[in-house]
Amino acid sequence: MSLGRLVVTAVKVERRTKSEVARDYRVSRRWVHELVRRYEAEGEAGLEPRSRRPLTSPQRTPVELEDEIVELRKFLQEQGLDAGAHTIAFHLAERHGASPAVATIWRILSRRGFVTPQPQKRPRSSYVRFEADQPNERWQADLTHWALANGTAVEILNMIDDHSRLLVACDARATTKATDVVASFREAAARHGFPASVLTDNGAVFTAAPRGGGRCAIELELAVLGIGYRHSRPYHPQTCGKVERFHQTEKRWLARQPATAEIAELQAQLDWFGDYYNTRRPHRALHRRTPSVAFDARPKAAPSGAGLLIPGHIRVRQDKIDPSGVITLRYNSRLYHIGLGRRHAGTRVLVLVADLDVRVLTHEGELLRELTLDPRRDYQPQRRP
Repeated sequence: MSLGRLVVTAVKVERRTKSEVARDYRVSRRWVHELVRRYEAEGEAGLEPRSRRPLTSPQRTPVELEDEIVELRKFLQEQGLDAGAHTIAFHLAERHGASPAVATIWRILSRRGFVTPQPQKRPRSSYVRFEADQPNERWQADLTHWALANGTAVEILNMIDDHSRLLVACDARATTKATDVVASFREAAARHGFPASVLTDNGAVFTAAPRGGGRCAIELELAVLGIGYRHSRPYHPQTCGKVERFHQTEKRWLARQPATAEIAELQAQLDWFGDYYNTRRPHRALHRRTPSVAFDARPKAAPSGAGLLIPGHIRVRQDKIDPSGVITLRYNSRLYHIGLGRRHAGTRVLVLVADLDVRVLTHEGELLRELTLDPRRDYQPQRRP
């Protein structure tokens, strides 16, 4: 018998006073009066437990907002994008200028059946993590695989900044060659600056060591630029964990998109996702900032190595053509000006110097000018057509 029935029986059957019953059963007189009143009005049903929930709750999230949270969750999941409570709060704040607390959104999603508890997962506090202190302190690069609509295999080269998780390069090709890695690296460096170091695994396009020594294209490129280069331990993808994790995010999104028939179409999808990932997706590891915000928040690191001379005693230097179409070159302690044309103003170039012979190339490999330096003239004019 429940306590309520005991109390009512003592009052109605045993004819004891309400004060006496309250004292003996260690309950309040008010509760005894309430139980007797409910029993007299409703009978046995009046003794059933009642909810203490208030009739109204001014602080409760409006039903319309709860529905918007659920719709946003479904939309993000259908698009293959991150749909956690923090991301939903980010998008709500963009729409309305404010958002419910993340915990509130999480409780709404849980109540609506969108959250599955996972108590078996390893706590994040147990992980030992490394993160670069500055943007461009280290880039991570790796290849992943995808397939076109007809099943044709495609390779995607991804490069991210270790500190900010900024996606600096994302290029799809049928087959990625060592020279393609250099081309992607040059384009990324032209947009974001040269990194102080690069981290990759031991794939054939990243190192020639397993094939008997020597250096592959990207190893030579980084050595010339004085950029540190490190390879992960074989069969240990955790070393490149940030770019490996990005592969998962990228593929989860691609799986929800229409299958593409051409690599150009796939590249267009990747370009859209790269912009979304960098500028609109709050990142958990960045305290819910976007990678672009984190990248711009701190001073950038730069290569600190002295660089190497490539075979043939050729001196290599990076430069940028000034607004007048000229670059400068110091030779035998004297400064010379080399004309390249105003149409190339702002272009970043690679200058190869072998004694008096000079070649000026763009980072894409286009030869802009080849000349023999005239030591008698400070300005080296272009040849007239």
